[in-house]
Amino acid sequence: MNANTNSIDKKQTLQNKDSKIEDSMLEEFFVTELKHTYWAEKHLVEALPKMEKAATTQELKNAFAEHLQATKGHVERLDKVFDMLGIKADVEKCAAMAGITDEGEDIISDTEKGTAARDVGLIFAGQKVEHCEIAAYGGLAQLAKTLSHDDIANLLEQTLSEEKEADELLSTIAEKHVNYEAAQKEA
Repeated sequence: MNANTNSIDKKQTLQNKDSKIEDSMLEEFFVTELKHTYWAEKHLVEALPKMEKAATTQELKNAFAEHLQATKGHVERLDKVFDMLGIKADVEKCAAMAGITDEGEDIISDTEKGTAARDVGLIFAGQKVEHCEIAAYGGLAQLAKTLSHDDIANLLEQTLSEEKEADELLSTIAEKHVNYEAAQKEA
């Protein structure tokens, strides 16, 4: 209970400062990170079909196709977040996600079509994407709470949960058979 009291006291202290928390540098940082995440999600809407097409197993193709639909929902959810903040939905390039997706394209061009090794690489790239998104949504949800945007935090946490599920699905596909197939066929 003491930790909760301290958290509440800190939140009230922030809210009682002369400048409103909405006008703070933290709020600006929050919005900037939302724009990076918005760019990342929109970029993934274009990258996931390429990953699906490059995948060998139907299970991995399906995972990428399903995550494409979820990602479109994440874009819509972020549109709603911007609307709730009363600002225009806008993007700022996310260098981290750009690098990860470039690496995914390299995996496609550097591996042989129809091989388990390509699927291993695609899963690896997909998990890097998910881990980047998990970090982004986890941080954004916490900042939203700090900034008293509780409804926004709830939306961000929904997406965070979906990103974690996607990561788990990729792990399951890899562990179930793709990694073993690649290890047996590739020397």
